[in-house]
Amino acid sequence: MRSRYTAYCLNKSDYLLSSWHPSTRPTILENDAENTKWIRLKIVSSTKNTVEFIATCRIQGKAHKLHETSRFIFERPCWYYVNGEIHTT
Repeated sequence: MRSRYTAYCLNKSDYLLSSWHPSTRPTILENDAENTKWIRLKIVSSTKNTVEFIATCRIQGKAHKLHETSRFIFERPCWYYVNGEIHTT
């Protein structure tokens, strides 16, 4: 999870796509890196295959939060992002 957050911060679309499980991977990644600055990642909880997190960013100077529970799968030798459930609170 932390490596994917860092990839978003650094606009590393190639890493994001390669760490996405092939069964759910998009062909292209829509990214608004020019207007988005990621500033914080808080891990709320985790289990063997899930990570609940809150990521904070600024978009055109305004703070936004993304609260998600992400699901991962381990296929040797890597963990892959499968999908996520957005929390609206």
